[in-house]
Amino acid sequence: MDVNERIKAVLAEHPIVLFMKGTPQFPMCGFSARAAQALKEANASFHAVNVLADPEFRAALPHYANWPTFPQLFIQGELMGGCDIVEDLKVSGELARMVVDVNGAAQA
Repeated sequence: MDVNERIKAVLAEHPIVLFMKGTPQFPMCGFSARAAQALKEANASFHAVNVLADPEFRAALPHYANWPTFPQLFIQGELMGGCDIVEDLKVSGELARMVVDVNGAAQA
């Protein structure tokens, strides 16, 4: 399976995916830490992918998503953006609403 198919498979399997440097427990950059924390504060159940542990993902994602930096947050397969956008969504309350929508869809 090529890397783009692997990315699509991860996005299809998990409603909320954060591609980040490190893990939520041990982030390896401040931006990844802030994005993971925003998701935790929104009570999101999310899947994290450590791009430092998978060089193929790290190289392919900027082209796949047309987003040059990490972290990258996807909800329902759609790129939301990076750290600043995730934090803006949190402050506006939109992130919490998106999480409720995803959780509701997953339980239905």
